[in-house]
Amino acid sequence: MITIAAACLLDDTGRLLLVRKRGTHAFMLPGGKHETGETPVQALLRELQEELDLRLEENALKPLGRFQADAANEPNMRVDAHVFVATLPHPVQPAAELEELAWLDTASDYPQNLAPLLREQVLPALLQHLG
Repeated sequence: MITIAAACLLDDTGRLLLVRKRGTHAFMLPGGKHETGETPVQALLRELQEELDLRLEENALKPLGRFQADAANEPNMRVDAHVFVATLPHPVQPAAELEELAWLDTASDYPQNLAPLLREQVLPALLQHLG
């Protein structure tokens, strides 16, 4: 089991920011694995800074829930994800291991290359949360 923290970052029109790591095909939420001793929020704040040069305050993150699904890029592994929601305060660019950013309009059809966690667990919870 891979323990991660991830963020549903929404722009001012309600679109969801997705990322794709270098050498992979699946789009997923920004975030990543915990380092030793980190809380989910600490891990997420660090990952957002590394991957997107995005600095958020802890109180900007609202818990969405904890979800489990098959890992998108690691065969025969599952992820256990603490997922948070936040408003994106400014435009971002990919950094670190990220190759591409994309925007998902949650009201339209979803592309086929979404990570299982995002497609199966997070999007239904996010849509309910946004109500």
